[in-house]
Amino acid sequence: MNLDDASLYNNRELSWLEFNERVLEEAADKTNPLMERLKFLAISASNLDEFFMVRVSSLMFSEIETPDASGQTPREQLSAVLNRVREMVAKQYACFTRSILPAMKKEGIFFLTYDALNDEQKKFSDDYFNDVIYQVLTPMAIDRGRPFPAINSRTVNIFAELAGAKYAFVQVPTVVPRIVKLPGEFSYILLENIIIAHINKLFHGHTVLRTSLVRVTRNADIDISDEDIEDLLDEMARSLRGRRWGEPVRIEKSQKLSKNATLLLENALELSDEHSFIINGAPDLSAWFGFAIAPEFAHLRHAPVKPKPVAAFEGVESMFEVIREKDILVHHPYMSFSPVIRFVQEAAADPHVLAIKQTLYRVSGKSPVIHALIKAAENGKQVSVLVELKARFDEENNIHWAKLMEKSGIHVIYGLSGLKTHCKVCLVVRQEDDAIRRYMHLSTGNYNESTAKIYTDFGLFTCRDSFGQDTTQLFNLLTGYSKITEWEKFFVAPATLRPEITRLIENEIKNAAKGKPSAITAKMNSLTDIEMIRHLYRASEAGVKIRLLVRGICCLKPGIPGVSENIFVSSIIDRHLEHSRVYIFENGGKKAVYLSSADLMERNLNRRVEIMFPVEDETLREEIISSVEMSLSDNVKRRLAAPDGTYTRVSRRGNPVHSQLEHHRRASINLRIKNHPD
Repeated sequence: MNLDDASLYNNRELSWLEFNERVLEEAADKTNPLMERLKFLAISASNLDEFFMVRVSSLMFSEIETPDASGQTPREQLSAVLNRVREMVAKQYACFTRSILPAMKKEGIFFLTYDALNDEQKKFSDDYFNDVIYQVLTPMAIDRGRPFPAINSRTVNIFAELAGAKYAFVQVPTVVPRIVKLPGEFSYILLENIIIAHINKLFHGHTVLRTSLVRVTRNADIDISDEDIEDLLDEMARSLRGRRWGEPVRIEKSQKLSKNATLLLENALELSDEHSFIINGAPDLSAWFGFAIAPEFAHLRHAPVKPKPVAAFEGVESMFEVIREKDILVHHPYMSFSPVIRFVQEAAADPHVLAIKQTLYRVSGKSPVIHALIKAAENGKQVSVLVELKARFDEENNIHWAKLMEKSGIHVIYGLSGLKTHCKVCLVVRQEDDAIRRYMHLSTGNYNESTAKIYTDFGLFTCRDSFGQDTTQLFNLLTGYSKITEWEKFFVAPATLRPEITRLIENEIKNAAKGKPSAITAKMNSLTDIEMIRHLYRASEAGVKIRLLVRGICCLKPGIPGVSENIFVSSIIDRHLEHSRVYIFENGGKKAVYLSSADLMERNLNRRVEIMFPVEDETLREEIISSVEMSLSDNVKRRLAAPDGTYTRVSRRGNPVHSQLEHHRRASINLRIKNHPD
């Protein structure tokens, strides 16, 4: 079959919406604890916000008219996306108003309107408005002398229609909690309901006819060419300040908005009706995430499962001694992230350590890793850190840390021109009795101790000479002018990763033709690169069995006779976010296992610095293979992709296999074996 045929590919944006549909299904799943359901609902709403800010905006302002691989032009994609989102928003609010809110009421958690308050609660609300809220409100009238106000992106606003065809906006303050605790156990009211109840106090001498809620989402995609910018740090900071004033891409409004008010709103924001979404409830469902994780509702969430200590590092004085003996694999969040932090902290304090080099893509607000790097610089180590300023929605945080590290004497680099640095690497250079030795931590995930509690990722500690050589070359590439053409072990994007993965797939095709064992098993976040998908289709046509675990977007269509009938695609949505990238090739019966920072996406393979590295220790290879097999056997949270791009839950027949809980159990068993070997 012609592999250019558009019918063979899912549209990227619609596939992403299918992923978000799976997140929303977890919110609707009554087998999940109530507050876990609310968390999933909030996540699905937050995901949609980002989708509009980045992906929808790119379609709206695209100057390209040619179709994508699925045969749709940007205009056609935009129309399909907006229609699909309209269905999703209706499901979100139906889930919230018809299922989650009634379930909260059964648990004794009440969200009240102002009219439903008792006398004590009403007095509390009145006093709160007069003493606190009123002081920070700013009504913004719309008339000839006062044009339509600039509405901050993703803020909730009250749109007031007054007698005499007058209009005004009141932004619901973000400096006070939106969910207000009332007198009485577990009774609450939304901040906007208190404001609306007292709206007349803001417009003395006028009659307020109607109020409605409005929320605007704006384009937040920052497009900075760093080739001609002398100071990328300052330019990024300036661009971030303008993010909240990007072009409008979506209006969310309550049903009470009049026809004239709707026209005023759409004309002022220059958005057509197809970008306007009527919501049946309070806007911004993402705001409920904080409520769902409140300590007082712990009984309505999953019992916490703590990461287990890494057995190899328990009770030892020096991590370097352990790593010198053998490679160590860590699997978060089933194993603690502490060894990663400890690795940098030990290096910072060790008098034998000469240098530390590290890449940072996303870090936490209180990053202990960065504090350890600063301590290392203070202790006289040579410290070099590559900070990726263009890590989307973490730019501001990264700018803060970059400036702090520079002031501390750390050599901060901002990467290669035109490329994002997405690889996760830490190199420690240590003077030892016999020689200088290099110790490394290589990972599929970020150096972020907060996300490490909920993202599944693999990390490898090693001091193999060949890895050390490649890691040194990698940092020379990132910080200098080195042009590296050969690597001992690493596959590095954008130069060698694509051709090396292609070679590995071609090797499976050759083995299949020779009757040798051939198979590909891969786990990733997204699969969108059309060239890679074509290679996988050709492998399937050659008889190679291919199993893919793709959490999010998947443009490949499995199960098409004669093309992809040997490809099976699964997705797991669960309490932890599946984030690790693992690539396993049968290799004629001698399985080759690779870990990577890269998904099979065009941006990862062509426009980012990424690495893929082999796992050479046989025991660790088997451990990773076993982990992936466990995920593929999940019959509780795994879904199977159909050729049309939809997903259905796998059959729950037989014993339940809940892979994430099983991974936690295995981590506990391994720790017990280490502590009690007999």
